[in-house]
Amino acid sequence: MSQPIKIKPKIRLRDFSPSHHAGLHKEATREKTNRLCARIGELQQLLYANAAASVVILLQGMDTSGKDGTGKRVLEFVTPAGVETSNFKTPSHLELAHDFLWRIHQAVPRYGNIGVFNRSHYEDVLVVRVLNLQPARVWRARFTQINAFEKYLTGNRVILLKFFLHLSKEEQARRLESRLANPAKNWKFEINDIKMREHWDKFQTAYEDVLNHCSTPWAPWHIVPADHKWYRDYVVAGVVVEALEKLKMKWPKSREDLSGIKIK
Repeated sequence: MSQPIKIKPKIRLRDFSPSHHAGLHKEATREKTNRLCARIGELQQLLYANAAASVVILLQGMDTSGKDGTGKRVLEFVTPAGVETSNFKTPSHLELAHDFLWRIHQAVPRYGNIGVFNRSHYEDVLVVRVLNLQPARVWRARFTQINAFEKYLTGNRVILLKFFLHLSKEEQARRLESRLANPAKNWKFEINDIKMREHWDKFQTAYEDVLNHCSTPWAPWHIVPADHKWYRDYVVAGVVVEALEKLKMKWPKSREDLSGIKIK
């Protein structure tokens, strides 16, 4: 299957095409994605039964890049009881009274579960930087703090799968226009999306720094071309399957002696 784009030092986002689809065909790829998602459902049951590790699917990207849609598609066949979803928006007063990683650590899924982070701790080196909410000395120090935090998590059997959904500015415009034109999508539209779009170039620079500073051996980033939703979902699903299969899970044995038990 096609692989996500691996991160190398000093990457520039303009060198990666958001519309890349590896020459694959839409319908055939959707069928492959369906099989991958069904496999995720099977593997999640093993993950839950063993309860020896957890997985975080971390999704970052510009507005309309498909963070909600990706999570929905990839976990389509997963039992809801085994999923924990967290949306990291503007911090509350309680969250602001703690360090920036406090709310993130609380959202890490229990062993046996898959967690979905719709945005994440990376907002504190992205939007905080672009909107000048913190001085540079504060957000720059967070790169090192994030790497240490993620190393701690992975050292404690939390598998971090980090995806940057790489969307083009042109495709974002089309998706925003679709939300305006379709009454069923109006609720998704926020004026703030337009304000954030005005900072497009600054966000691209900030994302480049995130990818270069925080793609580590224990928690690498994956750049996922996101202009084509069907290809985006295929790539993410493939990475999730690969990570789960690496655990080489088997059905755990019962802690009790089941021999001789008869159901009357």
